[in-house]
Amino acid sequence: MRQILFLIAFSSALLWGAEPAQPDSTNAPRITFLEIGSTTCIPCKQMEKVLEELREIFGDQMDIQFHDVYKSRKITRKYRVRAIPTQVFLDASGTEIHRHMGFYPTEEITKFLVAQGLIPHKKKQKTSNGE
Repeated sequence: MRQILFLIAFSSALLWGAEPAQPDSTNAPRITFLEIGSTTCIPCKQMEKVLEELREIFGDQMDIQFHDVYKSRKITRKYRVRAIPTQVFLDASGTEIHRHMGFYPTEEITKFLVAQGLIPHKKKQKTSNGE
């Protein structure tokens, strides 16, 4: 019976020129990037620029979060952080798909994110080499 009702609704939509209803599609981030570090360590400070650049390049395709190891101890334990900065990348379901420790240049992160299917919105003008 449900199949018949669906076919009738679908047929009606086609006859009246309306498009069939699509499943709820949100612009939820496809990747969550956890930058776990400190506001005082030098490589962590260098990562601030990288995070800004990635926000510009990938926009709402990813959720970038900074967690201070001294204030977010729960996150630090959950992801077993052993050195800072540590970058943890999660897929849409929250599963860890990549991890890196230390300074991570924009260019290298961009290569990884493109391999995951993200599309850069703009080209970078400068390189971030940690200087």
